[in-house]
Amino acid sequence: MDFTPPLQHGRLIKRYKRFLTDIILDDGSEITIHCPNTGSMKNCLYPGQSVWFSESDNPKRKYRHTFEIMQSDQDHLIGVNSARANALAEEAINSGVITELTGYSTLQREVKYGEENSRIDILLTRKDRPKCYIEIKSCTLLEQGEGYFPDAVTTRGQKHLRELIQMVQQGHRAVLLFVVQHSGISTVKPAAHIDPQYADLLNKAINQGVEVLAYQTLLSPQASRIIGPCKVMV
Repeated sequence: MDFTPPLQHGRLIKRYKRFLTDIILDDGSEITIHCPNTGSMKNCLYPGQSVWFSESDNPKRKYRHTFEIMQSDQDHLIGVNSARANALAEEAINSGVITELTGYSTLQREVKYGEENSRIDILLTRKDRPKCYIEIKSCTLLEQGEGYFPDAVTTRGQKHLRELIQMVQQGHRAVLLFVVQHSGISTVKPAAHIDPQYADLLNKAINQGVEVLAYQTLLSPQASRIIGPCKVMV
């Protein structure tokens, strides 16, 4: 995924009201940008540190700039735009980087499925194979050298696990894919200390046949790409 033009630079002042972030630009002026992250962003906000943001030419947007990448105190890069995870995953699947998900002929996004009114992030199909339902989650929480998901209680994520279990029970393939958007994370674990119900459901899903994958993203202000697998520890 190339950023065209490359992302612009500033420094973090604060995030507030969930979707707003104030930053100071290199010329000393201050602006408010959109923060496209519905999570808590725990351990992802470092006031005074570098941020990179994109700019939209859509005249209808109230805030035309979007928070994309944060630099931590340890110089790790963090992809805070969780909405990028699906596009990164699609690009990696199409290019064959995610080897476990190759060999399908059709890729669809946001397809309705399940009994709880959900939309699957990616559906892969081929006539001679079971359908493959892929739920994508962006992993950015680093604690004591380990990556965790989620960073806050997620009833929506719990629902998605139940839906994936149902797909396996119906004879399909179901995959939970963690897109790791943090350069300091090399392993991913369920955050039982934050959302124990999600962790329990994830273990149940694995026992039912849901596959769990994690892939690392290489982040920069010029481009971001999934580059290889991370270890999942459950």
